[in-house]
Amino acid sequence: MTSSRTAARRHHDPEVRGFASDNYAGAHPEVLAALAVANGGHQVAYGEDDYTDHLQQVIRGHFGASAEAFPVFNGTGANVVALQALTDRWGAVVCAESAHINVDEGGAPERVGGIKLLTVPTPDGKLTPELIDRQAWGWEDEHRAMPQVVSLAQNTELGTVYTVEEIRAICEHAHRHGMKVHLDGARIANAAASLDVPMRTFTNAAGVDILSLGGTKNGALFGEAVVVINPDAVRQMKHLRKLSMQLASKMRFVSVQLEALLAKDLWLRNARHANEMAARLAEGVRGVGGVEILHEVQANAVFARLPQEVSRRLQKRYRFYFWDENAGDVRWMCSFDTTQDDVDGFVAAVKEEMAAA
Repeated sequence: MTSSRTAARRHHDPEVRGFASDNYAGAHPEVLAALAVANGGHQVAYGEDDYTDHLQQVIRGHFGASAEAFPVFNGTGANVVALQALTDRWGAVVCAESAHINVDEGGAPERVGGIKLLTVPTPDGKLTPELIDRQAWGWEDEHRAMPQVVSLAQNTELGTVYTVEEIRAICEHAHRHGMKVHLDGARIANAAASLDVPMRTFTNAAGVDILSLGGTKNGALFGEAVVVINPDAVRQMKHLRKLSMQLASKMRFVSVQLEALLAKDLWLRNARHANEMAARLAEGVRGVGGVEILHEVQANAVFARLPQEVSRRLQKRYRFYFWDENAGDVRWMCSFDTTQDDVDGFVAAVKEEMAAA
């Protein structure tokens, strides 16, 4: 039986926008429509459904004939499962000090995955072969966790984007050391839109072994996927996903969202728009005295420095986060549903509060 009636009521103003996170945005209407298409009737649980089966074709179209997708609930789950699949119990992962797996996942890779993180400070969030070598050593030293994986984020937590050549150089360097490469692609669509290349260009074609594929930040209601690009690099993905509590019983509702994003160009349209809004925002505040843009704006994030008191007043009008409160650094994020009016209103507010300061 179906009914169009519900006891739920709206508890927020849908016209209110902020710049705190692309996770604040709702689901894209095309994704919601896809969920309705997948609803009704019975489908086999735990990934044996027709939608998850079809998703594999879509994934192979983006990431090569050997790619296989394992849908999961969230990005932290995707990263923990992916890194577990690449490491032994004594293994370690080299990553940037600012990496999401190090600073924003509550210690999950280490506490849940049992993986030692070997971090490297970077000026812009990006690893290089030389920076990796600061931690890629001591493989035969039983007193040290063995470096087995390099994990990079595309784009990075600082909003910067690796070039195709930079990722290829990292993969070649890691593989020469017998290490594997994981790519945290929570915002991979924004990176592809920025580079104006297909995602395969800087993943399977560049030598990446496994990918955490993001959906939530780009218009999905929930759900990400671990994409195994190199099957020889991983072991027992199905078992790892289950024991990591990332196996969805009604998996069709994750898979159909990823299909809606990836089957055609919705993923790219959403990401391009978010990037364009970030560029508009950065350009709007660039000439405001007392406001400094900290990193090149390459995706959908703007990092800026301005007086703390100004930011606190702005936060009463628009939601956003401090990145480094002591330094006055803030992060402004744009989403697939950020409008030009949203950006222009925020820029006007920045100018007003700076003038008042």
